[in-house]
Order: sequence, then structure tokens, then C-alpha cells
Amino acid sequence: MSAHEEYPGGDDDYNEVDVREAISHVVQASKLTAKQRGSNVKPAVEKLTQLQYDQGLLPEDLGQLIDLVTTPSFLDQASLGNIVRNLYPATPVNDDIIVRVVGCLGHGKLKPSLAIQGALLKWLVMIYHIVDNQAVLSSTYSILFNLLDTAAIRKQLCHLLALITRRRHVRPYRIQSLLSLSRQTGNDPAVTGLLRVFKDYYPEIIVGEATRAKVSAFKHPDPQWRERLDEIQQDHAARSKNRAERPLDAFRVARNVANGKSSSQILVEVHTSNATENSVTLEEIESVDGFVKNLERIELPNQLIAVLGDPLLQKLLALKPHPEAHRRASNWLSSYGRDLMSGESGIDPTDSLEMLKTYVSSTKTFSPIFFIFFNEYLKIWDGHNGRDLVLTILSYMPLVNFTELFNGIFQPLEAKILNNTANSQLQLLQFYTSLLQRWAIFLASLEQKSAEASTIVADLVTRVNRLCLTLVQTSPTASTHSRILDFYEETAILASNPKLQPHTRIMIPPSPLVYILHFSLSPSTLSRLCAILSKYKQGFQKAMATSRSEYTSEYINEFNGFLMDICNCIWRSRAFNATDVNSHGCLVPKLLSQSLNVYINSINMGASLSMLFSLSYSPVLGLLAISYFRELEEEELERGSDGLSIRHAGPVTRASLNLLANGRGLGVGWDDYRLGVLSYLEKKGMAGVGELMYNTMTNVMKRRSAMMTS
Repeated sequence: MSAHEEYPGGDDDYNEVDVREAISHVVQASKLTAKQRGSNVKPAVEKLTQLQYDQGLLPEDLGQLIDLVTTPSFLDQASLGNIVRNLYPATPVNDDIIVRVVGCLGHGKLKPSLAIQGALLKWLVMIYHIVDNQAVLSSTYSILFNLLDTAAIRKQLCHLLALITRRRHVRPYRIQSLLSLSRQTGNDPAVTGLLRVFKDYYPEIIVGEATRAKVSAFKHPDPQWRERLDEIQQDHAARSKNRAERPLDAFRVARNVANGKSSSQILVEVHTSNATENSVTLEEIESVDGFVKNLERIELPNQLIAVLGDPLLQKLLALKPHPEAHRRASNWLSSYGRDLMSGESGIDPTDSLEMLKTYVSSTKTFSPIFFIFFNEYLKIWDGHNGRDLVLTILSYMPLVNFTELFNGIFQPLEAKILNNTANSQLQLLQFYTSLLQRWAIFLASLEQKSAEASTIVADLVTRVNRLCLTLVQTSPTASTHSRILDFYEETAILASNPKLQPHTRIMIPPSPLVYILHFSLSPSTLSRLCAILSKYKQGFQKAMATSRSEYTSEYINEFNGFLMDICNCIWRSRAFNATDVNSHGCLVPKLLSQSLNVYINSINMGASLSMLFSLSYSPVLGLLAISYFRELEEEELERGSDGLSIRHAGPVTRASLNLLANGRGLGVGWDDYRLGVLSYLEKKGMAGVGELMYNTMTNVMKRRSAMMTS
């Protein structure tokens, strides 16, 4: 074995040799009496336990230490106890480990001391959530229950039994045994706590007096130990690059075990007390097979508001709708909302928002009662506490009447969030983008046309248009432009997707916004804008082929003006021309364009104003265009051509290409050059410019097709 060997994650943080050498040293010492060792074993034990704490234990190492503490040895009890207290598994615990621990429990010369047994039971409680197959503990239920007479380990046994108890374990003879034990022990709190668990399954059998004594809460035995275990497990997962993430088991009821306390003060757990012999409770479901098999027999839990935080209950109500369940949950949430309004709840609203977010994100549904809740909550909300949670939850709102949405949600939401800063406006825009995206997913799933969807979506887009116009003025940055384009990419999908077209009306962006984005200094912004307009054009072509009555000629001409003006700037070298059909001159006043043209001519740039936004001269695309031409020249030189005696200084024009060819420079046609630049942009991840040129000008598409086939 090498001097430095790493575990199968390839990370130096876990030194397998150090851990195993320490284990081997202690195991060898445990086989000898104190006199035979010749040295004190405590330093070796301390080194081992420090490594356990620092790095955790892989399955093989954990198995060796379990064997060490569960079989007879000459190690002192303090050392064994120290080892047990530091048994931090770095991976899920397998069945074999659990069986060995349970097998060592009880009375006998070959059994560990009761103190070690108690420590091992406590360890089982603390690692229960990471046991690979929790059913193995359930199969040992009889063994564990029969050990309750042992007073020294009774408390730990009761806690473990409370965790693994299911309806099938609750039998009359066990109830009678627990009642008798409770009387004999003077209502031991641990026994009473276990009786409480039994009573949840059979409240009619266990009388109330038996469970009214002081009850053990069965809190986590050592929250700090649990925190360290979580850190070790997370570190191991991060080190194991090829380790598949363990999916959340959504076919068991959720239990709040973080640090021994609930993650939310109002999050209600699933508990069922009104079950019968022929019914099944959610707490008994442990797999998808059990859930499907018993779907029709599952009893609803006591408090149905638990649906907000329990994935299994959410699945049950989705597959087996229950009007009473919806009514009860709605009443609870309504009551809670009123308590918040009156300030009587005494609970941080962030807890309830976390719960609602978990619910809507897992079920993808927004209950009508949530509208009532947020109508009230937004009145008292400060606009800051839990802002991300509020926006995430509301982004799941369904398509309903826009006037109701605006008056009940959007208007108060904007009033609370907007504070005359660009950041607040961007947060609001991101919210509207997420909302529109989810509406689009919903509309794509519909088989029949929605009567109101078109109006609702149009009203939302109109609202956001004004927000975007404000943003480009308050924060004229590439980042802001990117967020704005995120929204219009969603509207472009609505306009061009065949599944979505029947449900919505094509809503074009405001003209000033289009031109502001067009003249931005970011190539990515220009490319994305062109791609969006290209999708709009496809949508209009399909819409006009089926019905021309929905869109007025003025509306179509406004959109065509975008296409004409951008093509004039990029392709035709006719920027700000307002004489072509449908062209708007980029909304630049004629007197201003004339003044600018006079100025450009006066400084002898070698180009007119109309050429300065073409592929070669554009401040956005010019560098990319000349880079493309430089690559062509380099390729020609690499081929060893003797005909290239002069290189282009740039910018490239039709006239300069003719001069270059005549002067033994690179011979490239004007159209070939421009098409080459579009292909070059596409390779650089900016295909939008080419898409718009090809879709708008048929002659460009024909030339491209001819080039590709030649």
C-alpha cells in the first residue's frame, strides 16, 4: 500500500490510510490486556476518535468499529464509549450494520455493557434518517420491544421504537404490556411517550388517563452531533464527484428532524388518529408500491393543512380529490391570514411563506384560497421581508381575470416593491417573466382554445411594456437589456409556437424600446433582439395566413417598420431612411438625421451617416466583421497563395473589395462577404442577426441557399 492513498472520491481530505491504521492499532490493542500492551491505549483511542470526528467513516471502517464495540474485548468502557460517541458515518448506513447493532442488545456474558448498549441505541436514533433501508429496523421490532423491561436502556429503546412504530406494530398484547409497564415504572415519561404514539393509531383502545402523565418529547438526543454528521455527509457528497444525488423519498410522510426541532413553527406534520382496522394511514406508507396498493384505503390525517408541507399528502389529494379536505385547508389558511392581519399569530410570516413556496413549487398549483390570503397579506407586508418568497409563490398564479389580478395582487405588490430604484423594477420584471413563462406552459397543455387567455396575456404584456420603457431609461445597461429581452423571448414564443398561437394575440414591443435595444452597444443584445423579431415575423405569417381580421394594417405596418429599419441599418446601408415602404427611420426626426449627416460629412470619416450602422461600420458588429475578414486572409496565406500581396485595412465596403481584388488582395464578392459575416456571427453564438436577415429578405435567403449548395 502506498504511503498516501485516497478514498474513491479522489480527494485528499479523506486519508484512508490514517483512519485504517488508527483502527488497526486500536483493534490490536483491544485483544491484549493492559499489562500485555506495554503502553497506554488511550492516546491511540483519542487519535482514532479525532479522525472519526474530522473525517467521518466509510462503510468498511464503520463496520470494523461496530464489531469492536459489540464483541468482547479488553478495552476499557470509557474508550469504547468514546468510540461510539464519534461514530459519524460518511455515507448512508447499510442493513448489515443495523443488524449487528440490534443483535448485540440484551443480557449475557458476550453482550456489551448496558451503558454501551444505551449509547448504541442512542446512535441508532441519531442516524435513523440516513439508514439505507429503514425497513430493516421495522423487522427487528419484536426484539426491541421485548427489551423494554431493561431499565438501563428503556429511554433509548422507547425513542427508537417511537420512530419505527407503524400501525402493523400496534397489537393488543403490546398495548397491554406498555400499560402494565407504565404502571410499574410510575408513568415513566419515555414509556408514556411511546404510548402516545400507539394512541395515534388506536385512540379508542388506549384510554386518555394512561397518556396524561408527563410525556417525553423525544427530542433529538444531541443536535450538535447531528449538525456535525450533516457536515461530514455533505463534505463526502461533494468529494464524490460520481456520486449520484439521493432523491427525496416522496413516498413517506415528511418529518421535521433538523436539529431536533421543526423547520417551521406552523408546519403541521401528518398524524392520523381516526383510522380503523380496515384502513391505512399515510404514516404506514413506505414505498410507491404501498401507496398505489392502498390508495383507496388511505385515511385522511387529522390536520389537512399538512398538505402544504407534505409531498405524500399532496400526491394523495391530487389522485384522490376530496372536497372536505380543500374546505378544511382553506378555512385554516383563511383563519391564519386573519390572525396575521390582527397581529395575533405570534409567528414570523416568513415561516408560512416558506411553507406556501414548498407547496406551490411541488404541486405547480395555486389554490384559490391563496388569492384571499395574499389579498390580505399584501396589505400588511413591508415589501422587504421574504420578498423573494412572495414573488416566487405569486409566479405560480393561474390565468384569471386580469382586472382581479391587477386590483388584488399586481397593484398592491408594485406599490410595496417599487421604491424608485432600478433594482426594484428589475425584480418586478423578473417576476412577470416567470409568471408569463408558467402561463405559456399551461396554455401549451390545453386541448381547446381558452376564451379569456388572449385578453389576460395581452393586458399583462401591455403592463410590462411600460415597465420596460421605464427600465431602459433608469438603468441603460447590458444587464438590464438582457432582463428585458428575457421577457420578450417569452412573448415571442407565444407568438410563434403553433400550440400557443390559438390562445394568444401577438403583442409587439413598443417602438421606442425596439430602437433603444437596437442601438445598444452589446452584440448579444442586438442578436437576441433580431431573433425575437424573427420569431414575431414567423408568427405574423402564420396568423395572416389563417385570418387577417385580428390585426389592423396600422399594427402590421408598425411591426414591418421594425424589420425595414433594422435591415436598412445592418444590410442595406440606408440607416434612418424614411422613404422606403413601412420604414420609420428608426423614429429619428428628419431634421436631426440631416444635422447628423452634415456633421459626419464634415469630419471626413470616409462614410456617410447611413453607412455607420452597417455590418462593417457598426460600433457593435464592426469588430466581428473585420475579424471574419482577417481570418479569410489568414486562411489564404496558410494555403501558401502568392496572389495575396496586400491586406485590407478595414472597414470593408463594396468599393474597397473591388480595389483589393484589383491590387492583388483577397478576392471576395460583396454579397459573399456579408453572408460570411452572418455565418461568422452564428458561430460566435449570435445567430439572431442572420435569422432576421434571412427571414425578412428573400433574396438574402436565396443567396445563402445557393452558397450552401455550391
